[in-house]
Amino acid sequence: MPALSSSSSSSVCTFLFIFLLVVRASNCAAKSTRPPRQLSVDYYAKKCPQLEQIVGSITSQQFKEAPVSGPATIRLFFHDCFVEGCDASILISTNPGSKELAEKDAEDNKDLRVEAFQTINKAKELVERKCPGIVSCADILAVAARDFVHLAGGPYYQVKKGRWDGKISMASRVQCNIPRANFTIDQLLKLFNSKGLTLEDLVVLSGAHTFGFAHCKQFVGRLYNYRGTKQPDPDMDPRLLKALQMSCPQFGGNSDIIAPFDVTTPFMFDHAYYGNLEAKLGLLASDQALVLDPRTKPLVQQLGKDKQKFFQAFSIAMEKMGSIGVKRGRRHGEKRRYCSMHT
Repeated sequence: MPALSSSSSSSVCTFLFIFLLVVRASNCAAKSTRPPRQLSVDYYAKKCPQLEQIVGSITSQQFKEAPVSGPATIRLFFHDCFVEGCDASILISTNPGSKELAEKDAEDNKDLRVEAFQTINKAKELVERKCPGIVSCADILAVAARDFVHLAGGPYYQVKKGRWDGKISMASRVQCNIPRANFTIDQLLKLFNSKGLTLEDLVVLSGAHTFGFAHCKQFVGRLYNYRGTKQPDPDMDPRLLKALQMSCPQFGGNSDIIAPFDVTTPFMFDHAYYGNLEAKLGLLASDQALVLDPRTKPLVQQLGKDKQKFFQAFSIAMEKMGSIGVKRGRRHGEKRRYCSMHT
């Protein structure tokens, strides 16, 4: 597996080395969930039949050159779908001088990696050359996310298409629609249910943390002052705790330091995430909570034992998530030529 292409590579390698040594508002009001507008696998069969091959040429290149593009793009897709629906509104740049920031500039989205945006922009540019004005950025993002899941060893599933790009992108709508790293199961369920997703979807989609990385700020509270106790989280393996504390001091640490969600196979899309939770190796409090709650623990245990069950469930859950808030037609959407700006 190639090394990360950014400065994060050194911090990841350092963390893994340490770990191995030690181990040896109103805008946020709940909206009624409408039945998803009809999408289809062959939506572009006549107008852009080579779409998946075109996107695939970019994702395979990105995966080789910058493997972090994989988890970054899946996270980008998740953050897009949970705010305004799967409409590529996350890709819009804030207009110069605008009083209202776009989604991508919201505080919760500031650590979305540039590699994900680069992947979609590169794919869109190539698609426009072959099929100008036909394919939405939203569909390209959905296809790219699937590609990266498969490239990292995960399942290949058919992506239904037909999304249009959204016309609204507001940072003020992000905060209450994105789960926090310290969310309880009740808080997670409330959010997922508001999107038409179930408890099973919550557990299965959390499995995307089988690869990817998080910044120290997302879990440092667990290391030193868990839920105001001034003590570390007791539900973290002491060896992992020590390794994380060496990378992430309580105060004054490097904000660029990251740690893998899955300390056993951080670059592979597999089902190790669930086994890690049972071994108290979850990185975020919201991850570890899945094995502590009696409502979610049985499914965590099942998925930890059966990779194929996880792969099948993940494919279904991604299709379901990919149908949230889909826009269709010029009244509700657009087909952007450049994903970062309105047409």
